Amino acid sequence: MEPAPESDQSAVVRRQWRRIRKGAYYLTGFAVGVPLIAFWIAYLLLDVRSPQDVLASLGKTVTLRYSDGSELLRVVPPGGDRRFVPFDQIPQKLRDAIVATEDPTFWANSGFDPTGIGRAFLTGVGGGSGITQQYIKKSTGDEDSTLSRKMQELVLATKITQQQSKEQIFESYANIISFGRGTFGPAAAMNAFFGRPLDNSITWSEAAFLAGMIQSPSVHDPAVSGDEHAAKRWRYVRDKLVERGYLKNADGMAYPGAEIKPPAETRVSLNYDQYHLKQRVLAELETAGFSISRLQQGNLTVQTTLDPGLQNAAHTALSDRLKGEPAEFRGALVAVDPTNGAVRAYDGGNNGVRDYAATGHALGSAFYPFTAAAGLKNGMSLEEKVAAPREIQYLGEKFEYPPKCPQPCTLRSALTSGADTPFITVSKKIGVDEVSAAARSAGIPDEVDGTPTMREQDGVTIGSGIVVGRYPMRPLDVAGAYATYAANGMRSAVHLVDKVLDRSGKVVWQHENEPVSAVPAEVAQDVTSALRTTLPDGRAAALRTGEFERGNSRDNQDAWAVGYTPQLATAVWLGSDDDRKLLDAEGKKVTGSAVPADVWRSFMARR
Repeated sequence: MEPAPESDQSAVVRRQWRRIRKGAYYLTGFAVGVPLIAFWIAYLLLDVRSPQDVLASLGKTVTLRYSDGSELLRVVPPGGDRRFVPFDQIPQKLRDAIVATEDPTFWANSGFDPTGIGRAFLTGVGGGSGITQQYIKKSTGDEDSTLSRKMQELVLATKITQQQSKEQIFESYANIISFGRGTFGPAAAMNAFFGRPLDNSITWSEAAFLAGMIQSPSVHDPAVSGDEHAAKRWRYVRDKLVERGYLKNADGMAYPGAEIKPPAETRVSLNYDQYHLKQRVLAELETAGFSISRLQQGNLTVQTTLDPGLQNAAHTALSDRLKGEPAEFRGALVAVDPTNGAVRAYDGGNNGVRDYAATGHALGSAFYPFTAAAGLKNGMSLEEKVAAPREIQYLGEKFEYPPKCPQPCTLRSALTSGADTPFITVSKKIGVDEVSAAARSAGIPDEVDGTPTMREQDGVTIGSGIVVGRYPMRPLDVAGAYATYAANGMRSAVHLVDKVLDRSGKVVWQHENEPVSAVPAEVAQDVTSALRTTLPDGRAAALRTGEFERGNSRDNQDAWAVGYTPQLATAVWLGSDDDRKLLDAEGKKVTGSAVPADVWRSFMARR
């Protein structure tokens, strides 16, 4: 067979190339079209959570503040210290340092890094990610370095960039990333490393350090890898700030190693004093409808009623006086503002998880002002004579006390002398129901944690023990009840929480003070008159000390000092964990007029 003419061969070649080109077009169309179709399908099906949703789902740190707005303590969720900071409160220097280091084109790009996507396509693993992609990784919890994850990032980055402003994305990113030491967000980080609040006082050196932590928080911390390594990372960020035009030069900048605090100084750890406060505040908020989860999810701040100066004075008065005393001594102090029931100082002890300010202790003879108030309300007067026998029978129980009341004994001299049996006489005259009612009118609650107060074990019967202060009472309640007498009979609800604020500072809940006339004014004034004393600075005050005996002995197991001025009512309790007899460092029996009264006067003198 003869070969085909040249022209025929050319035609065959042309047909073959047309088929190849056609196939290439199909392949190209397939290669381009399928990803585009897949992209738009994914765009329609995948949904990026809004920054608000992501942040709302995270448990954030709840800050408790003193009455003056200064920080008291922080309630940190298990996931770490997380405090939200709005975009406009993130200092410009820190914003610039983060962008210069993590994503220099952030303000102009489409939300993703083409280089990283290309590297993932070629190698099957991801490369570096910009701020938007990092936010998506953190918000979705998917940080696998795979092509599929990179493609998902591409879709979601495109979508979020269209739906959210750059400021919103940066705000969310900055608040959910870790800076190390268990912190999330720039406010927690500034405190953890420099022991300061985040504000415009931040220096370029500090901003560069914090921005450098983001890449690998557990590695770049100088407490972990040393200052040499941390300084190297700091210099990298510093150079990026200059290279990318945020700084003209680095003159005056130095690695802030001397300013960086060791973790032990800034990490969130509560001592027992603070733990007791936290528990009391959270319990009070729970009854107001603010659970810990609601506080965390809402990024709420709690402003307490505590006065920082008085809180410090309470700690000092207790700790100073108990130095040198037996190690088994335990103490508590609560101070209440009589005008509104606000707790101004609260010390439940620093000896363990037991909060002695919120634990019931026998009030002993410090209960007698309530008995006196019951007598006064029922027609008695302070100058009325009252029988004060050595022995007296009441409700099937025999009481025997050494005579202390000067003769003739009156209700006033009984209160000032520390006598016991005159108050049993008063109770016999008016009845235990009236005595109980007087204490409740002043502010002793009907029950504590579901258990009835001032009752026998059956929860109903008022026994003879009420007249000698046998029933346990909390210093918190006792201070509030005495505060009613300080306020001329007006009783206010004792509380530790003043208000709850949202992240913008707007008040979302406020304690409403609604004082009630609970004790006749003349009765309250008579009680105050009978308890009159003088503070070290010469101011007039009222004070009742008391103690409760241990078993059938003459030894004391609880000692109290409770008193007030018109501005402050304070209860001080002293005892032990095992209700042992109280003997001071010299082996002498402790009474309320000794250690507790010393603490009370020391504290009240600071007001």
